[in-house]
Amino acid sequence: MKDLFEKIYKDKGPLGKWASQAEGYFVFPKIEGEISNRMKFQGKDVVTWSINDYLGLANHPEVRKVDAEAGVAYGSAYPMGARMMSGHTDLHEKLQNELAEFVSKEAAYLLNFGYQGMVSTIDALVSKDDVIVYDVDAHACIIDGVRLHMGKRFTYKHNDIESLEKNLERATKMAEHTGGGILVISEGVFGMRGEQGRLKEIVALKEKYDFRFLVDDAHGFGTLGKTGAGAGEEQGVQDGIDVYFATFAKSLASTGAFIAADQEIIDYLKYNLRSQMFAKSLQMQLVVGALKRLDMLRTMPELKAKLWENTNALQSGLKSRGFDIGTTQSCVTPVYLKGSIPEAMALVKDLRENHGIFCSIVVYPVIPKGLILLRLIPTATHDLDDVNETLDAFEAIRSRLENGTYKRLSASVAAAME
Repeated sequence: MKDLFEKIYKDKGPLGKWASQAEGYFVFPKIEGEISNRMKFQGKDVVTWSINDYLGLANHPEVRKVDAEAGVAYGSAYPMGARMMSGHTDLHEKLQNELAEFVSKEAAYLLNFGYQGMVSTIDALVSKDDVIVYDVDAHACIIDGVRLHMGKRFTYKHNDIESLEKNLERATKMAEHTGGGILVISEGVFGMRGEQGRLKEIVALKEKYDFRFLVDDAHGFGTLGKTGAGAGEEQGVQDGIDVYFATFAKSLASTGAFIAADQEIIDYLKYNLRSQMFAKSLQMQLVVGALKRLDMLRTMPELKAKLWENTNALQSGLKSRGFDIGTTQSCVTPVYLKGSIPEAMALVKDLRENHGIFCSIVVYPVIPKGLILLRLIPTATHDLDDVNETLDAFEAIRSRLENGTYKRLSASVAAAME
């Protein structure tokens, strides 16, 4: 018999093997200062493009005032206990009702965390006889939820409706055999590429196939649609989404999440979501804070307008200078470059140390080998000076990548470590 930990000692994983060079700088970085467009990294001022504070609410004075007052009024513990047993309040219900109305659904239910909530929602919606069909590029929380499923599941090629339809045909035959149903899952906005899920086309397939549709709209809620109600509103198919999910961790700059659907579906989920039934209630400070943030989202359209002003300036500037930003249809702005992981490390260090630009770096295994993805998240707190500084910096690093500077730097670092 092997020691359970033997594999850990021998193989740290595709990312973990770089820990000695990367930790504290490329991964697990410490960005300091008040959440804003400009913060500090290792004592240096940087333009920050890695904070999902889309509407700039994280450090908004009105939000901070309400958060502080709620902290004084309720502390950070109330209510204690799970909601089913002792942690339910009128304000939890008020927030749920307002969220449901905002996203045009009959009812909503609060979740303590987005990741945990999505995993548990999938688990509650399906039984062993049911079939799941989901986008191959779905977020990890969806993948982990699907892993709990005891029945059959199929993936379809990313945003490929022809592939989805082929898998729906397979799922239909399987469900007819088992006597179960079909759940299709997509994201409203895919967080790495920035592409919207093809929700309109998926909803249209309901005329041909019998399935229910779950959408994770973490990046769409607050940023897309006329009112900010998300990708379903943007594409005019909110009614065709059977279960709508969004998190507070992005546009609302807080902690928590919610699901919204017909009243009967929410009633069922309330009594079957294990992650909520057996977990402490969302604390009152967060509930009161979310009510304030939602009110600002509804009544201050200038926040979303400013977000898109910055997004359009950044994305059009990158495209005009010849950068590949893929097919993003959202605020998420990926910049694709060609290079190895060591080159990516040298490039990002140059970007942060010499140009004062901080953005997220994504490499293999999240994306294919040989590609570097620099992901920028515009917010309402950015301005055109931030955009122009970033565009100039990106031109400089692209030049050094193409002329081999980063390749030479990474080789010299590797040689010194041997």
